[in-house]
Amino acid sequence: MAPRLLLLALVAAAVAVLPASAAVASIDLGSEWLKVAAVHLAPGRAPIAVAINEMSKRKSPALAALADGNRLAGEEAAGITARHPAKVFSRMRDLLAKPFPYVRALADSLFLPYDLVQDARGAAAVRADDGQVYTVEEIVAMVLHYASGIADAHVGLPVRDAVVAVPPYFGQAERRALTQAAQLAGFNVLALVNEHAGAALQYGIDKDFSNESRHVIFYDMGSGSTYAALVYYSSYSAKEFGKTVSVNQFQVKDVRWNSKLGGLEMEMRLVNYFADQFNKQLGNGDDIRQSPKAMAKLKKQVKRTKEILSANTAAPISVESLYNDIDFRSTITREKFEELCADLWEQALTPIKDVLTHSGMKIGDIYAVELIGGATRVPKLQAKLQEFLGRSELDKHLDADEAIVLGASLHAANLSDGIKLNRKLGMIDGSTYGFVFEIDGPDYVKDESTDQVLVPRMKKMPIKLFRSIRHTKDFDVSLSYDKASELPPGVSSHKFAEYAISGLAETSEKYGSRNLSAPIKANLHFSLSRSGIISLDRAEAVIEITEWVEVPKKNVTLETNTTDETLSAESGTTDSTTDSKENSSSGSDADNTSTTNDETNVQDTITEKVLKKRTFRVPLKVTEKTAGPASTLSKELYSEAKSRLDVLNKKDAERRRTAELKNNLESYIYSMKEKVPFLCKVFSLL
Repeated sequence: MAPRLLLLALVAAAVAVLPASAAVASIDLGSEWLKVAAVHLAPGRAPIAVAINEMSKRKSPALAALADGNRLAGEEAAGITARHPAKVFSRMRDLLAKPFPYVRALADSLFLPYDLVQDARGAAAVRADDGQVYTVEEIVAMVLHYASGIADAHVGLPVRDAVVAVPPYFGQAERRALTQAAQLAGFNVLALVNEHAGAALQYGIDKDFSNESRHVIFYDMGSGSTYAALVYYSSYSAKEFGKTVSVNQFQVKDVRWNSKLGGLEMEMRLVNYFADQFNKQLGNGDDIRQSPKAMAKLKKQVKRTKEILSANTAAPISVESLYNDIDFRSTITREKFEELCADLWEQALTPIKDVLTHSGMKIGDIYAVELIGGATRVPKLQAKLQEFLGRSELDKHLDADEAIVLGASLHAANLSDGIKLNRKLGMIDGSTYGFVFEIDGPDYVKDESTDQVLVPRMKKMPIKLFRSIRHTKDFDVSLSYDKASELPPGVSSHKFAEYAISGLAETSEKYGSRNLSAPIKANLHFSLSRSGIISLDRAEAVIEITEWVEVPKKNVTLETNTTDETLSAESGTTDSTTDSKENSSSGSDADNTSTTNDETNVQDTITEKVLKKRTFRVPLKVTEKTAGPASTLSKELYSEAKSRLDVLNKKDAERRRTAELKNNLESYIYSMKEKVPFLCKVFSLL
């Protein structure tokens, strides 16, 4: 407990909340578990703390359930998993923005008995027992709504601003879908933060790097994935109130992952091992894998058995009435467990090896390898890491479960308007994917520059980007993952977004007959947000026209004037005008002088013709036409989803209110039972 108390003291010194009502939250939404932290100033409490749920636990199951017209989440949903496995939805974060066939195959491999259907986009949706279909975004929104309730209860008032942690392998579609799910849940998403950046922030907030820079690898094996991130910590000098101070900072240099390897894969090896054992016990050819209830019970007990094996060399498993009222009991040794997962141990080292290879660094250059994630507690994994790193001790200075959510809360505090960080730690994270853009349209000549790199991998975020092309007709722009990059899980196409640019043909026709000094071009303005989401924000046509105009004659050497005008795409009115010089001849005698004006005699102004260049900037219409599972919910679908969730929110509130009234009535009855004998005695004396 001592390290945690020290960390809380350091965090208290690092954060100052301006108004007492200001509060922000951070959410670590994992494949299996959910953690919530809140930043809030209250007497006698740490300003940043992990919020506990209704069961006083610091992490909650990332589950949502729809049963008998009611919505359950977290602990309540977990409580009915064994009885109603088809009504409890797990691992929904990993199903966001995925094609239906991929989701179907993944659900089957994990024995998830959901009633899956394909929505209009080609993505997966689930059908509840009442027949209502919910998109994956809606189910994730239910889980996040539960997280919102945990944050609200901890702070004591509604918390609407939040940072959500995401794994580094999340692609564009997943990031957009998760942002939309959070909005459905009522959150204002300040940012999505990569999990490794959150952990790196938590690691560095209480350290001083002014005397020594260091490279640290964060190795995270969670329930569904594994990654290794290389982070460089250093410091720089800055001026504050006239003094030179040292400011700490970190930069994420690289991150590599295996999106399919995690603690769940180890558990599934045990599940299938024990399922085979029980099938032999039955001996009638039945396979309990076909029974959703039996598999739900078995998976629940296997999780406990795996946890026991982390601390013991052998573990029992016992499941009452597993199938057809038949009990199942067995044992397994740690040695057998390690044998079942024999091929996984080397795979677990691949992310670290890849990070070292691509960065050109050696193990001796690494100051520490910090372990986070629940699956890093497996002894065999730790032994393999020790062997590879050549170290007798592994670095475990961070809380394996809470490092990410606490670091994300520091990021939330930094982004919030109402909270100020006294202790500074600069964060430079990069895009985990490289992006390219492609132009396609009538008469557009494609060459080697058609498919251009827009964002190199690990490019720092956020950033604004600008590209220009010369064309005279409307065209399309597509954004794709760099082919050198690994695609996100479940994604088969490198292309993830498409835009139609219109208005250029009309502009070209309008100005094409004028004296163009340069071909018409279209400027494209992209942005890569701090959430790692790239988009085409706007486009404009640029027209440069040269013409002779009459101007007052001056007693100076004449130079060409340039006017830059921005026109409205609809009205054609000028928004702004600037003049600049051009090196071209006026065609007039340089020795000519202008006529001077006497204070008492006003004479006619002498003019002359000069060559003037005018630049018009006309806004073009940008229409996103991304389709398929990667597309977000349309305005109509979003509105429908919001309405459905609002109905469920009201039902939840009524259910909680009814339960509260029942509890109050029950308490009143019990209190009156205790008071009745005393009152009877008093009345008898009267």
